[in-house]
Amino acid sequence: MSKRIQPELARKTIRAVLPQDTSLHGQAPEPRFVHLPPSHTKALDPDAQVVVGMRGAGKSFWWAALQNERLRRLIAGRSHTLQAVERAEIYVGFGEKPDPDRYPGRDTLGDLLNSGYAPRLVWRTVVLHALSRGDTDVVGPGTDWASRVAYVDAHPEAAERFLNELDQRLDAKGRYALVLFDALDRSAPSWPTMHRLIRGLLENALDLRPYRRLRLKAFLRSDQLDERRVADFPDASKVFSTRVELSWPHRELYAMLFQYLGNADDDAFRQEVEEHFGYRWDEVEGIFLPPQQLLRDEAAQRAVFHAITGPWMGRDRRRGFPYTWVPSHLADAHGRTSPRSFLAALRAAAEDADDRYPGHDFALHYESIKRGVQHASRIRRRELREDYPWVDALLEPLEGMVVPVAFDEIESVWRERGVISKLKRGSLGGEHLPPAHLEEGAVGLRRDLEDLGIFLRMKDSRVNIPDVFRVAYGLGRRGGVRPLGRTRGGRE
Repeated sequence: MSKRIQPELARKTIRAVLPQDTSLHGQAPEPRFVHLPPSHTKALDPDAQVVVGMRGAGKSFWWAALQNERLRRLIAGRSHTLQAVERAEIYVGFGEKPDPDRYPGRDTLGDLLNSGYAPRLVWRTVVLHALSRGDTDVVGPGTDWASRVAYVDAHPEAAERFLNELDQRLDAKGRYALVLFDALDRSAPSWPTMHRLIRGLLENALDLRPYRRLRLKAFLRSDQLDERRVADFPDASKVFSTRVELSWPHRELYAMLFQYLGNADDDAFRQEVEEHFGYRWDEVEGIFLPPQQLLRDEAAQRAVFHAITGPWMGRDRRRGFPYTWVPSHLADAHGRTSPRSFLAALRAAAEDADDRYPGHDFALHYESIKRGVQHASRIRRRELREDYPWVDALLEPLEGMVVPVAFDEIESVWRERGVISKLKRGSLGGEHLPPAHLEEGAVGLRRDLEDLGIFLRMKDSRVNIPDVFRVAYGLGRRGGVRPLGRTRGGRE
């Protein structure tokens, strides 16, 4: 029989440490649960000025973590390439939460642009205000953003001298100054305006590159980086060459899981793993770091995970193996799995197994894991509704369809329900951006859904939808995880 970690202990540990509220945004993470994948190490380097990721990939996580002195020290201790991060001076240029003392909000930005100020000048003022800590010699005596922008516009030499002198002081101390920008989707009511603002922000990133110790770091979604619209300025390639994507290969998802499980309040889980597999966590400043086998060796990760789940996703191997099944069924059409969804699915699976299968041989019953995916799908739908409410308008009318499906059928439903005309009338309201290619009609909307990883274009041009979205919107797929709604035109 396979090695097995005590079921009750494993379920208790999972429920104790995996986050219950996955909607936290822009808050500093608890140090003991921080995992640092290799691609994220590159993203935190001061010279990486553009950091790109899907929703839940860690953009706001690292935006907040970099503002926490202890976390910067821990990060630097995990990778010798990040020693500069530990001693960096951190400033905030934009974030989700309004903070008018540090940066202008969406309406103020709109007023500044309507007054004729270029986005590059507006962000330059924000950067100068942050780095100078509001020094009136740099940003003027005014207390409102319009006055500050006007002053910076009228005194370019003062700004240049300040930046040059600051860079020299920092260089003498061997320190960086980083100005962080996140949640740029909250900066504008329309795509053209947001593209203008992002373009201006990237121009500022380029402006700081000649300095040795001054850097701007922008955390952006991939759909915000339409290079045709935001990179049409001289030498933009110098900024884009620093771009780093926050990726989560399966191995890193499991490394993160073991970081969580190994840092429960008691050592029971760690003792079980050591007893069955001989792997020991290292303790650094009260934080337990997973052994190298559980960070880098997929075979070792699989063995320990299967000691929690059992070896199969059913009664035999034909149903798949939990280690690969879980992240694969949580991936979008680009193959990306959100760590947030991954942790949510496993926590929900533990809760379900406690309720339904308390006497099962393993901690997580395979049916509980499937219900965990259903739960994660609900969360992904909620997240989409927060960032892209128009996705609901496009997918809700498709409930009951079985995918893969011809796009003509989808377009027909949208036409019958008047979906596109409602979107063009702006019937969703609120402050969210509309679909980027709405004016192109159904074809443009298909492109938007493909860009988000919701639609997958198959070789025969039919549309498939990954389980992590399909389930919550009630679409069926033969042999797939059961959807949350009722299906029509086929069976599960």
